[in-house]
Amino acid sequence: MSRNSGNGSALASHCARGSGDVILDKVELRKLQGFLRTAFGNQGLRVVPAPRNPDDAEVYLGERSIASIVVDDEDGDRSFALAMKIPVERPVLQDYLRRLFENDKLKIIPRPKKNDSVELNSDDDYLGVISADDPKGRSYTLQVAILDFDLEDY
Repeated sequence: MSRNSGNGSALASHCARGSGDVILDKVELRKLQGFLRTAFGNQGLRVVPAPRNPDDAEVYLGERSIASIVVDDEDGDRSFALAMKIPVERPVLQDYLRRLFENDKLKIIPRPKKNDSVELNSDDDYLGVISADDPKGRSYTLQVAILDFDLEDY
């Protein structure tokens, strides 16, 4: 896929506002929500402005806030970083995520030469990295990088 460089793109409109202005607009929130619903296979996901900071967003599943999204628009490239805390240990990680998102296509994939993290896939599609929050692996954080061109179809 190539990046959208047209003057009408969301990226162009944000860059025109100035590099210090990273506020998520309704169109981006809708696109992020569509992307996450497809990626995680759950139509119950909602993306809303963060209550304390309009530059960020919160991801809800039902009434529960499950993740945060931070905008990064350094160097004119707009991207989004999703972070989700996972309060379980490694042996039940895959089962927990499958139950949470009601999606049996989610798979934990070991990373070569890495013991402190795994990949999360939906079928064969890479979603992100899950890293241990502590050396004993009692809790984890899922990190998903979402690039501007990932949102073009939403």
